[in-house]
Amino acid sequence: MSAIETIRADEVETIMDIPIVIIGGGGTGLCAALAARDAGIDVLVVERDRQPLGTTSMSTGLIPAAGSEIQQAAGVEDTPQLFANDIKAKTKGQVDTQLVTHLANESAKTIDWLANTQGLQLSLVEGFIYPGHSVRRMHGMPSRSGSELMGALYSASEDAGVDIFTESTVDKLYIGQDDRIIAIGCTRPDGSEDIIGCGAVILACCGFAGNPEMVSELIPELEHAAFHGHPGNKGHAIAWGRDLRAAMADLSAYQGHAGLAAGYGIPILWPLIAEGGIQVNRAGERFANEASGYSEQAVEVLRQDGHVAWSIYDQTRHEIMEQFDDYQQAKSAGCLMNADTLEELAEQTGVDADGLLRTVAETHDLVESGVCDQFGRSFAGKAKLSAPFYAVKVTGALFHTQGGLEVDEHARVLREDGTPFPNLYAGGGAARGVSGPGADGYLAGNGLMTATTLGRLAGEHAAKYVAQD
Repeated sequence: MSAIETIRADEVETIMDIPIVIIGGGGTGLCAALAARDAGIDVLVVERDRQPLGTTSMSTGLIPAAGSEIQQAAGVEDTPQLFANDIKAKTKGQVDTQLVTHLANESAKTIDWLANTQGLQLSLVEGFIYPGHSVRRMHGMPSRSGSELMGALYSASEDAGVDIFTESTVDKLYIGQDDRIIAIGCTRPDGSEDIIGCGAVILACCGFAGNPEMVSELIPELEHAAFHGHPGNKGHAIAWGRDLRAAMADLSAYQGHAGLAAGYGIPILWPLIAEGGIQVNRAGERFANEASGYSEQAVEVLRQDGHVAWSIYDQTRHEIMEQFDDYQQAKSAGCLMNADTLEELAEQTGVDADGLLRTVAETHDLVESGVCDQFGRSFAGKAKLSAPFYAVKVTGALFHTQGGLEVDEHARVLREDGTPFPNLYAGGGAARGVSGPGADGYLAGNGLMTATTLGRLAGEHAAKYVAQD
């Protein structure tokens, strides 16, 4: 990878000049591009891959929002204030509450815009509520996959006349007077370089989860975590932000996942845990409150012998999981184990049988008593695990980072003194998220909520900026 640079220059020779250049063609980038095109402004998306995919393509594609038309049609009562309160509670208040409130207020507008203006076939996830959310507010495509979401965004971008420059990695920002970005420099696979002039730049190049040096520096607890994210997460926005003396926050925050199928690299999603499944180690013992969240649970799994655990569930939870594309992939790959008895399941998994029997019996007692266990988890209202039983061997993974550049309500990047750069925007993993400083503040779906909403806001404001400039 070529060096990531910022270059001060009053002027520079360019091969073309575009009103808005968007660095990265994932969910943030394409939402920003669509919003700018809605305003009639030409944009260029510069993407390192052969086709736009990004971190979004590797996700479930689920976007939380409060008060959407889809929720209203389903009879779900939700408000931005309730959503904001859920985020604040999950982060224990260690978050930019002003940004949280703003994004919660804008979230339904994003969903309605994606569905009604861009034609995405979004619907509410049925059957359960993700941990930390007060109501059903997860919106997703029919297959509940990020790849389908990206396909729909790409199709909408083609229809809107968005220009996408692929197989080109942006590694230089050219800075003019007053910290105004005047051009970007990008490198092609053959080593040739192009310089493109711009009126505004939107950083949609995600975070730094794929940069081992930055992860070691900023999130050392993830030394043994598998990276399961887009390879473009190289920390470009952080490197440029440091050069520009931009404000940054929560760089230790991340979305982990405690359910990556070991040896298969397929996420086993959390509804099976939220609805009463458990995780055990080789001794057949539970070791944490699995239901607190899949992100913080990743580190707990990594602390176990061999950095692995087993997710244990049953036919009822199996049927809930079948609506997810990732789970169908897991079935096809053969990483699910099932048996009619816990003893048989223990033999298949290599987990201690006595420990597993004792642990499941304890959860049955907790269902009956309704009291919380030693980890603070309640099984009240959940059905007891019953035959046939299922298991998946999993490890802890790093999906993407949640800290980044501080932005204002228009997604403009802020300087260290709190003033905005005149024409530099950021969203998604490039920007500070709403997860607080660690892993335990991540609320399911909030990575995509900030990606799509900050992308839309950046595109709208950048369009106004270049139109007036």
